[in-house]
Amino acid sequence: MLSFISFWRAAAIVLNDLGSSAYYVGGIAEQAVGRASSWFVLGVMLFSYAVRAVYVESCAMFTRGGVYRVVKEAMGGTLAKLSVSALMFDYILTGPISGVSAGQYVVGLGAETSTYFGYPLNPSPDVVNLWAAGIAALITIYFWWRNTRGIHESSDDALKIMYVTTVMVVLLIAWCGATILARPETQRLPPAPLVRNLVFNEDAVGWMPRLIPNGLRVMPAEGAPPPRYAFVPNAGALLGLIGILMAFGHSFLAMSGEESLAQVNRELEYPKHRNLMKAGMVIFIYSLLFTSLVSFFAYALIPDDVRPQYFNNLISGISLYLIGPLPLRLLFQGFIVIVGFLMLAGAINTSIIGSNGVLNRVSEDGVMTDWFRAPHRRYGTTYRMINLIVILQLVAVIGSRGNTYTLGEAYAFGVIWSFAFKGLAMLVLRFKDTSHREWKVPLNVRLGANEIPLGLSV
Repeated sequence: MLSFISFWRAAAIVLNDLGSSAYYVGGIAEQAVGRASSWFVLGVMLFSYAVRAVYVESCAMFTRGGVYRVVKEAMGGTLAKLSVSALMFDYILTGPISGVSAGQYVVGLGAETSTYFGYPLNPSPDVVNLWAAGIAALITIYFWWRNTRGIHESSDDALKIMYVTTVMVVLLIAWCGATILARPETQRLPPAPLVRNLVFNEDAVGWMPRLIPNGLRVMPAEGAPPPRYAFVPNAGALLGLIGILMAFGHSFLAMSGEESLAQVNRELEYPKHRNLMKAGMVIFIYSLLFTSLVSFFAYALIPDDVRPQYFNNLISGISLYLIGPLPLRLLFQGFIVIVGFLMLAGAINTSIIGSNGVLNRVSEDGVMTDWFRAPHRRYGTTYRMINLIVILQLVAVIGSRGNTYTLGEAYAFGVIWSFAFKGLAMLVLRFKDTSHREWKVPLNVRLGANEIPLGLSV
């Protein structure tokens, strides 16, 4: 018998994927663009509402199948294949970055606990990364086993995880707020999101030092590995705009998981569109508070010279600088790690399920041979596709050697291009398919019989 889910359950499923980025995006963004990164993470989370509006309009058109089907209908098969390549890049890296991040939190908790009980443990970053990679590989193999057998997590599982996560988030916000009130030295905000406050690492600037050698200057390390680059004073409006866009780009992975909204749409109960809008609002408010506040709390509570040590497990670092006895803070850190492990492990499972679904839709158009689509003799699953997905994820884990920053920067690339293709396709469909839609992205101007989609264009 068919069953449908409430908007609360739909929001929980998406937040299990989207919310997991709160565990790693703050550290990755600050490594890339410096101490002003918190504002850009906040900006990306505000922008996510506009991105979600594009997905909601797509769902209101009854265009099923996610990015691939939408782009194919609008712009043809070639661009659809490019778009699905970006989406697969996104999905394939969701698993490794989530698994490695979970490993970083587990190893960090183990080191802190061992030190507390009188056995100082301070492994080097390379050793921590290798342990994290090993944990990520084990989690990935476990979910390969589950998915090969067709054992999928239900919406009940996602809802229970979000109940526990909500308790953790409320405790975190309340405890951080109390700490900031009790310690005047923590009552500070990150540097304003202005060009003069942006300090990029070498990976973040890419080819820019060669393209504009007179536009950038080398900065002191300030606790981060050199070299660090900043735009020269009076760089001009164009270079300033480029710098701001670069900073946003390196914070964009905070918005991962949006495609999951389109996937859960078909399971929503009636009235479908109204419940989709409610789910979108819940997702927006929850992720805005959780993801952005983590970055602001980390800047306020953790000293600048210490914070780089916690870039890979930022929320654990926050817990150690709260007011209260150390045993209580360690217990809270353990709670944070357990919740994070559940969310991040769930994101690995979602990435395998999502990748498998995308490949199945693509294979229907003959992009992949029937050999890949052959069902498992016992379980009936498309196990060869699952094998391919998991092999690629394990290659990413091993190739990155457990480096969260490397995986995060690559992941942001897939997130940006996946949305770019989706947004462009929806814009084209506004002109190709003028039939009635239950809902549209706002800001549409009527000029006679024509409609100019200003909101969607922006």
